[in-house]
Amino acid sequence: MLQRVDYKTNLMVGDQTYPAFELRNILDFIASHLGDKALEQVCAHIGIGRAELTHCQFVYVWQVEYAMEFLRLQGGDPDIGTKLGLSYRVNSLDVLLPHLAELTSLQACLQFVINHPSLVGSFTDSLIRLEDDSVCIRWLNTGRIDKEQYGFQFLHSIGSLLGLARELTGAEIRLTQINLAEPVRDGSFLSVATGAKVQFNCEYYEWSISLNYLVLGINYSFPKFAEMTSSVSSTSFIETVLKAIRAQFPYVPHLDDMAAQLHMSDRSFRRRLAQLGSSYQRLVDQVRCQRAVELILANELDIEAIAESLGYSDVSHFRQSFKHWIGHPPGYFSRLNSG
Repeated sequence: MLQRVDYKTNLMVGDQTYPAFELRNILDFIASHLGDKALEQVCAHIGIGRAELTHCQFVYVWQVEYAMEFLRLQGGDPDIGTKLGLSYRVNSLDVLLPHLAELTSLQACLQFVINHPSLVGSFTDSLIRLEDDSVCIRWLNTGRIDKEQYGFQFLHSIGSLLGLARELTGAEIRLTQINLAEPVRDGSFLSVATGAKVQFNCEYYEWSISLNYLVLGINYSFPKFAEMTSSVSSTSFIETVLKAIRAQFPYVPHLDDMAAQLHMSDRSFRRRLAQLGSSYQRLVDQVRCQRAVELILANELDIEAIAESLGYSDVSHFRQSFKHWIGHPPGYFSRLNSG
């Protein structure tokens, strides 16, 4: 069974790898809803087309993120993220199929999704809790993604997970509740499509599902698995930088020093990260925020000790930083997320 409180640092960014089936599904949806010209525009920007994608298992996070953001901005529908997710079919999940075929229950599938972000794809860190007779998945925006973009990604995730769960089990699965950290709007489509009680103006993006659904068996007839080749073979530059930051943490090298460690000029270092939709400070904040969340949830140190362990000489500076990262001060965050 899932742990009572389980924090997963699943955030993936920039040139980290992402499953290609996600991008194929998004491009198909863009073509059917926005037309071939829109599809051509997206493919030109990300440097890959649907023909090339048929031979790929993995692409880059920034390519998927760009296609999603294009759809959000051009779609003109607050529910288009959910509709995109619901359009997915199990037979499109090529790289996942051999893994899913070995699982026997919906709970095992959910656990696999949570524990394998590189195979499934993830734009967020998450907090998984058992609450009464439900499993609750709370999204934590440690990457400081734009709120509207983050909300789209959340609704897309709900749609894809729910639609695929229904196909895998053959059951009309319904979510218990969906909490949205956005202003009130018409939630009738989302409520009908998911069966959930939908609430707006919440502290976090969060969804929950009854444990009764998770015991359902997998009744899907899996196809033969075609062998594919990946187009992503180089080491992720973002991952290299994150690894270097974590290796020296809580000491954080200055940007110039980090660039020198990577045998680059500071200008080239900045430009490379900018091309991948990030920055050195953003990656440093990601590492600090994730470590702070882990320490707060562990509930073994007071805020002063946590601030010191993260390299802060002033606890008030840490409080301000944490509120900037998560949107809540440490103490309030702890009370909201205590097990």
